[in-house]
Amino acid sequence: MPSPSQSVSRTGEPYTTQYDRLDDEPLSVAVATAVATACNEDVTELEPLHYAINADALERLFEPRANGLRSDGSVSFEYSDCLVTITADGTIQVES
Repeated sequence: MPSPSQSVSRTGEPYTTQYDRLDDEPLSVAVATAVATACNEDVTELEPLHYAINADALERLFEPRANGLRSDGSVSFEYSDCLVTITADGTIQVES
């Protein structure tokens, strides 16, 4: 369910949502939900995320650290015929 910080584009523009890195929801779940929303599919119809990227490594890359949150960096990968980009500020962008 999109929150006010999420936007769905109907013009072919990338779908962008904001992930709260201090929330209890795993980043992998947020990524799958973002891709499902961008593709107008049910999340259960997507292939498992671990087929596209090591989900545990993805979680560790952006998890809070003892010295605070990561302030820069990004990772991009293909998942379910989309290009997914996650940035250190918590932005998840999905391009079909």
